Amino acid sequence: TAEEIDQLTVDEDLNDIERAVYLLVGQEVQRVSVISNLPSLVRQNPAETFRRVVPKVRVEVLNGAGAEIQLAAAASFLTILQDDIILIHTHTYSILKIVLLHLNHRDIVSNGWLETLLLAINALPKETIKQEVLNPLLYQSQLSHSPQARLASCRILGKVACKFDSHRVKKELLPLARSLCQDPEFEVRACMCRQLENIARVTVDDTRTELLPDLVELAGDEDSSVRLAAFDTIINLMEMMDSDQLHVVVPLVMAVCDASLQEDKAIMASLSFQFGKLCSGLAAMVVFADTAHFLLELYPSFSSLCSDPEVSVRRSAAASFHQVVKLLGSNIQVVHKELLCLLQDDALEVLDALMNHVEETLETVLSRGENLTLDNKELMAVLLLAEQKVGCSLRWRLHEKLLQRYSCLARLLPGELLHQSFSPRIFIILTTNKVLPVQKAAARTFCTFLRYNRKQEQRQEMMERLIQLAQGRSYWNRLRFLDVCETATEVFSRKYFNKHFLIPALELVHDPVANVYKLCQLLPRLRSSLHLPADKQLLQKLDFCVQKLLCKEKDKDVVAMIRKTVLELDKLDLSEPFHKRQERDLLDQKKEKEETLLLEMEQLERQQNEGKPNSDKHTERKKETRKAKLSRSRSLTSQPTTSKPVTSDRSKVKELSSTSGSGKASMLSSKDSLRTSHFSMGAQSASSMPILIRSNTTSLL
Repeated sequence: TAEEIDQLTVDEDLNDIERAVYLLVGQEVQRVSVISNLPSLVRQNPAETFRRVVPKVRVEVLNGAGAEIQLAAAASFLTILQDDIILIHTHTYSILKIVLLHLNHRDIVSNGWLETLLLAINALPKETIKQEVLNPLLYQSQLSHSPQARLASCRILGKVACKFDSHRVKKELLPLARSLCQDPEFEVRACMCRQLENIARVTVDDTRTELLPDLVELAGDEDSSVRLAAFDTIINLMEMMDSDQLHVVVPLVMAVCDASLQEDKAIMASLSFQFGKLCSGLAAMVVFADTAHFLLELYPSFSSLCSDPEVSVRRSAAASFHQVVKLLGSNIQVVHKELLCLLQDDALEVLDALMNHVEETLETVLSRGENLTLDNKELMAVLLLAEQKVGCSLRWRLHEKLLQRYSCLARLLPGELLHQSFSPRIFIILTTNKVLPVQKAAARTFCTFLRYNRKQEQRQEMMERLIQLAQGRSYWNRLRFLDVCETATEVFSRKYFNKHFLIPALELVHDPVANVYKLCQLLPRLRSSLHLPADKQLLQKLDFCVQKLLCKEKDKDVVAMIRKTVLELDKLDLSEPFHKRQERDLLDQKKEKEETLLLEMEQLERQQNEGKPNSDKHTERKKETRKAKLSRSRSLTSQPTTSKPVTSDRSKVKELSSTSGSGKASMLSSKDSLRTSHFSMGAQSASSMPILIRSNTTSLL
């Protein structure tokens, strides 16, 4: 209506301050707009804003205002305090007066003002906090005030503790905190209990000792939420406790673990979430460093958490599993059953939580202790089932995470076992899954398995599978090969990539289907893998590929993209900074050395396997030498025997050393210094060599 339009119309001649004062008596939307714009007004004219606008907001607007106006005011005053828009000592009093005045509401408005005060405390000086915050705090924490005011006092008390020294906290804040721990309202007791951690962290050891009886008493509170708060606070403070304090706390923790089996599910979930932190906090104690004590004290509770009927409990146990296995060390076999149980859990949430740190968990499980109770084949079967379960769901992000984590198996499990069971499954995912992130994760895992496999026949078989993608009839598979090439440039060294992947990728320029988009995107990456002048011929083939694309393609957009790619190729060597190129070269050298070392290990293992049947021939040759020596000694019975046997023994030693080293001399002469030092172990006995390789295989990778 015309009347409403007239009410919403403002004189254009008014300045910002006058306009704000005018709009504060208008419609609610106008008042909200002015309050939200208060930080800008303070920046422009702080004196007039605090003289004319802020008092009007405090007296006329906020009294009886709705939630929208109250929350807008809380946000604006927080911005003013945090951004140092004003001189803090000049107008802090008026702002804090407004904030503290509105803390006694029992709805979302009170929480909004409380959050404003808690966040503003970091920006306030100590003296201001003491005068304007602590003094009202002592008054509001009395039982005569509402539970809502006492709850606010608990949170404020925990926040201001970090602003003062240990002496003042012990003298002024600690008595108030202990009195709130005895409040008749369980909500106040639980809230204050959670703030005791902040107080304990800024105090000295004797003050923490004083707090311990209060925590023990709260842990036995009649209300479950108070007991839960006490349990969480004790676990968080364990890292700061000495051995005497821990001996008081440990029986309490055990009692909570036992009692939680019959309590509600909230305590069970919190217990499982805190279990890993609990074990880490007790790692320094001898009682928990011993596996026997773990079995007696903590293992029953932990095992029950891993098989709890509630998903949230099992998920929390899975999230902290890696911390437990770190604590156990060489006694990791204690929780093998729980690991297999969590991997086979029907709830994907549990598997998702376990996958966050599954690399650390598997590395600890497979590299420590006498791995007798966890069979590699059994573990592989469980991991495959977990992947199939996730693959059948719609959780493609979890599927991507799982495939990424599984790449660590190449360093932890035998390559032959992976080749038989895991590699075929990863290859199927690579060629059939329609989700691009899952495809890329499968490609990286497959390339990682290929890189660490130490059987030439198996590597050749895996490469043939990839080459079949490039040469297959399916256009989809040929595009997948280009995706694999993109990943292979990151996994393998340039030398390996150029030898096995580059030519099949360039041959796709003759592809009858227009897949030039993907090939053009890959060309700069292929060009960066070449190292002149050694790869001059490969560079010529790449240039021929580009010329072929330009001559073959008729579509204008595609030709424009090809020309853009050509420009990128020309600028490739010039645009990259020198330090970036140097870092890339060093990384490539490291990859190439690792690949060379893997080949050396493979050759050593092959020589050892071939040396076993030849050991019988070597024994027969040794017997013939002894017979010849015996016949010579018999023919010379009339001559002195002191010098002759010595000469024959030396010649025999020389002969044996030459025969035993003849099979390795040609190989040593053609390798670099790294391989020479590695094969210097050939001078050792054949019986000690297999032990050396088995023990160092994982560490060398």
